[in-house]
Amino acid sequence: MTDLKDKSVVITGAASGIGRASALLFAKAGARLLISDLNAEGLEQTQELISEQDGQAIAVVGDASDEALVKSLVERACEINGTIDAFFANAGIIGEMAPLADLSVEQFLRVLQVNLIGPFLAIKHSAPQMLARGQRGSIVCTASVAGIRSGAGPTPYSASKAGVINLVQTSANQLSGTGIRVNAICPGLIETGMTQPVFDHARASGKAHKLGQLNPLKRGGVASEIAEVALFLASDRSSYINGQAIAVDGGLTSSLPFVPGRLA
Repeated sequence: MTDLKDKSVVITGAASGIGRASALLFAKAGARLLISDLNAEGLEQTQELISEQDGQAIAVVGDASDEALVKSLVERACEINGTIDAFFANAGIIGEMAPLADLSVEQFLRVLQVNLIGPFLAIKHSAPQMLARGQRGSIVCTASVAGIRSGAGPTPYSASKAGVINLVQTSANQLSGTGIRVNAICPGLIETGMTQPVFDHARASGKAHKLGQLNPLKRGGVASEIAEVALFLASDRSSYINGQAIAVDGGLTSSLPFVPGRLA
């Protein structure tokens, strides 16, 4: 188990899916957590699960795209734990599943606000606190394979995740020499609340075997597999990884589309 003993960590989007799996894993690794989400009921359940495994977590209900909330999460982590060692900016939404021409500006902006502005705020407010304490730190942002190339999500979602990838690259370079690392995780098809309709439909129609059929592992992933990567990036064990967008997708982005058996 990667060690985060007594590390002060903030996780957004912790009420379900990747955020919950990460909160449970981080707590098991010894982290002192502040977890946040708009879903109060789900967040409370995550906190209870952490308590059941003798972990530590303070839950704060709020919108990860709200600057006042993000600033308060960082300040509270520093107040309670004396510092902030890592911030996992994981909160995200899929937005409307609609053609580009049918989307309103408001719908597009809401996705950008949560998926891109949220990580921006995490970096903006956690990096200065890390610097003020003269310490190294790790900021991890959830992007997506949809941010790498087209075909993995709706247009606003894909654009927002591409923005996250560029954000971590530019931020890592702006923080050059500080010891603060900024990286992104790019999940592929992962079974979470966001993707549950896809999994449920495939199973109900007898097509579960087609889930993940486009990646070399021929399966979808689970939230705990992303959590393991988030834990690694948040820890000192990834001390030489910086400014990277790491695809965790069963190999989906390793190849262009092809017809199996037609290429040697």
